[in-house]
Amino acid sequence: MTGSSMLKSMAALGGLALTVPIDLAIVGAALVVRRPRRVPASGRTVLVSGGKMTKALALARAFHLDGHRVVLVESSKYRFTGHRFSRAVDKFYAIPDVTDPGYARALRAVVETEGVDVFVPVASPAASIHDADARALLDDLCEVVHGDSATVRMLDDKSTFSGAAESFGLRVPHWERITDAEQVSSFDFRPGSEYILKRIAYNPVGRMDLTRLSASTPERNVEFARSLGISDSDPWILQEFVSGQEYCTHGTARDGSLQVYACCESSAFQVNYEMVDKPEIRSWVEHFVKSVGATGQLAFDFIEAEDGRAYAIECNPRTHSAITMFYDNRRLSAAYLEGTSEVVVPTAESKPTYWIYHELWRLLREPERAQRIRTIFRGTDAIFAGWDPLPYFLVHHLHIPSLLVKNLVGGGSWSRIDFNIGKLVESGGD
Repeated sequence: MTGSSMLKSMAALGGLALTVPIDLAIVGAALVVRRPRRVPASGRTVLVSGGKMTKALALARAFHLDGHRVVLVESSKYRFTGHRFSRAVDKFYAIPDVTDPGYARALRAVVETEGVDVFVPVASPAASIHDADARALLDDLCEVVHGDSATVRMLDDKSTFSGAAESFGLRVPHWERITDAEQVSSFDFRPGSEYILKRIAYNPVGRMDLTRLSASTPERNVEFARSLGISDSDPWILQEFVSGQEYCTHGTARDGSLQVYACCESSAFQVNYEMVDKPEIRSWVEHFVKSVGATGQLAFDFIEAEDGRAYAIECNPRTHSAITMFYDNRRLSAAYLEGTSEVVVPTAESKPTYWIYHELWRLLREPERAQRIRTIFRGTDAIFAGWDPLPYFLVHHLHIPSLLVKNLVGGGSWSRIDFNIGKLVESGGD
């Protein structure tokens, strides 16, 4: 650990300590609020993974309020997640990391012990494929709201996803799968177009690098490609850069039928979610889901070009944080567990969601303070719920501090704190 990394960790711990009295007062006041009326228990037990992430908490609360029993799991590294203390969580288990050979067996053991009826994976980028593979050990015991191994691998790979979308007649940017840096030198760049290289494997830090390549910069193209370590075992996609507004979507599907849908404006680091109506994007999602016959959760990223046409740039076969917008929608649980005839979208009354500590940081660092204040007063914190306040307090004053202390002791480094997904963003992280 460098001296700057150590100072950064200590400053973050100090800042979080300063807000303890304020958050204690907020939580103390909330604890006297009556909890919302819960539907009588139905007897179903739902297993939710990814317990460190706000989206797992959002789903746990939805299932709980619909009368279901919720079991939450997360890897041992994140055993101090504040979400385990939610009123919506009936049981919590720390299990091996998804890369551990014992991961699927640990899930099966929880399913057997708790009598789980439905498993809803809330996967990190590193977990989607492992959760799909785990179905082989779980399908005989419970329903799994996730795609099979072949489908998830196709969706998770930016190049095979693009190829599938093209085969369905859907719009994606021009692309090429790259397994050798020298392929870039022979690539036929479209005149007037720029391209970017994106790693097919999850790249938590490097994904922010949008270095533009074009026909007019042949030497820089190859030099940049050679710096990335591209190989057969670590392929990348060369994708045409489309200038325009970014959008992200969340979709939950059952047997090719879209059940849950949300669409928001997006950016490289998105922690604000507000529903927008984009008919072309919704139609694209419904067409793709039906064509694949998808079951599970699919998050698509789009670019709407200046001419109004939307291009899908990638698919992440997992829960999107936009699911936090459904905090007041009592139909969400049924859409996941039973299926509905009408697609469930955020209610007209739902407020935009944000994470207050991200907003406070921006308020301190960014010049447009009035915009940040408007965001705070227009929206609602994605973690905080008056009937269930402990996760809010413990994410900020147990979960994240425990990760900072571990990083400090271990001599590690990090680029930012992500309160949304409950982790420190580290090179090579999950």
